[in-house]
Amino acid sequence: MSKKVRFSRRNFFAGVTTAAAASTLAACASEPDGDNPAAPPTEATGLRTATVDFDGPHQAGVATPAQAHLNLVGFNLHDDVDRDGVIRLMRSWSHDARALAVGEAPPGSLEPELVQAPANLTVTCGFGPRVFEIADLEAQRPDWLAPIPEFQRDQLEDAWGQSDVVLQICSDDPLTVSHTTRHMVRTSPRYAAPVWMQQGFLHAAGTREEGQTPRNLFGQKDGTANLTTDEEQLEHVWHGAEAPAWSQGGTAMVVRRVRMNMDTWEMLDRTSREESIGRTLDEGGPLSGGDEFTEPDYSATDEYGLPVIDAASHMARARPPADHPEQTMLRRSYNYDLPPVDGISNSGQVFICFQKNPDRQFTPVQARLDEQDRLNEWITHIGSAVYLLPPGTGAATGEDYWGQSLLERT
Repeated sequence: MSKKVRFSRRNFFAGVTTAAAASTLAACASEPDGDNPAAPPTEATGLRTATVDFDGPHQAGVATPAQAHLNLVGFNLHDDVDRDGVIRLMRSWSHDARALAVGEAPPGSLEPELVQAPANLTVTCGFGPRVFEIADLEAQRPDWLAPIPEFQRDQLEDAWGQSDVVLQICSDDPLTVSHTTRHMVRTSPRYAAPVWMQQGFLHAAGTREEGQTPRNLFGQKDGTANLTTDEEQLEHVWHGAEAPAWSQGGTAMVVRRVRMNMDTWEMLDRTSREESIGRTLDEGGPLSGGDEFTEPDYSATDEYGLPVIDAASHMARARPPADHPEQTMLRRSYNYDLPPVDGISNSGQVFICFQKNPDRQFTPVQARLDEQDRLNEWITHIGSAVYLLPPGTGAATGEDYWGQSLLERT
C-alpha cells in the first residue's frame, strides 16, 4: 500500500517559487534580450597556440620574455640512481618537453586536450651539485656550483633549499603550467621525487606592452637594469670559450625565495617607499630625474645639500662598482602570494637570476645588499639554491637531451 505524501501550505508555495525562479532563469539563458543580445562565440586568441622553440643554442626560458605563470620544481634523485638513470630521466624529460612546447601530447599521455594551448610554454632544466657526484663527474663540476654563502640577514629554511635538479616551467596559461608540471612529475618517480615547488606570477599576458618592466608586490618596477641585448648576455650570462665545451651555451641559475613584509611596507608613505628604492613608483625613473632608463645622477643634491638618491637605497647598493662591471646578471623573478599565517601576510618573490659565475656576479652584489640596503627592513631571504643549466638542444648544439655531452663523457 503506497504511503500518502502530505504537502503543507509552506512547502507548496516554496515549490511554486522555486519552479518559477527556475523557469525565469531558463528563459533568461535561452532568450537574448533585445537590448543585450547574446555575444556570438569568439575564436581563441593567437596566444593560445603561441610557441617558443624548445631547441636552440641556449635553453628556452632564460632570455625568453617572462611569461605570466611559473612553477619552479626542485627534485632530488633517488639514492640508487646512477649516471645511466640520470641519462634516462633527462632523455625522457627533454623529449616530452619538446612535444609539450608545440602543443603535442607526449607518448603515453592520456590527456591530449590539456596540451593544446602551449601559450609560450617553456621548460628549463638545471643541475645541482649532486648530479655531478651521482654521475661520477665531480672533476667536471665548476667551483661556483656550491651553496651560496649564508649572509647575516638570511633566515634560510630547509624547505626551500638546494635540490639535485630543478625544472622551471613557465607559460601564459596557468592550466598549461599545471598540467606540464604534473606530467613531468609523474614521469620521474623511478629516478627522482619533487621536494618543493615554488609558484609565481606576473602581469597577465597582454596587460603590459612588450618589453615593459614588470612590477613586484611592492608596486615597484622590477628589472629596469636588466641585461636585454644579445651582446650583454653573451658577456655576462652565457658560458663561452672560458668554459668547457660541454657547458658552452649554458649558464648558472641562482634561486632565492624572498619574503616581503607587506604589512609594514604598506604603512609607509609614497615618499619613503621611493627613497628606499631610489626610484619613483609611477615611472620607475631615478629620483635624480628622467624616465625609467635615464642614468641616475648619484651626485645630485636637494636644496639642503643632501643627496637626492640615498647611498643606502636599493638601487645605489645594487649597481656594479666602476671597477667591477661584471657584477650584473639577468633577472627573471616572479611574485608569490600565499594565504596569510596568523593574520600576517605570506607574500614575496621567487628571485631567479642567470649569470656566468655566481661567485663573481650574484654573490658580491648580495653581500653588498646584505651589509646595507634600506629595503632590508621589509624583505627576508628564506630560500637559496644554485644550478648549472646545460646548453640548448637540437641542431645548434648536437644535443638530443639536456646535458648529453656532459653525461656521456667517457
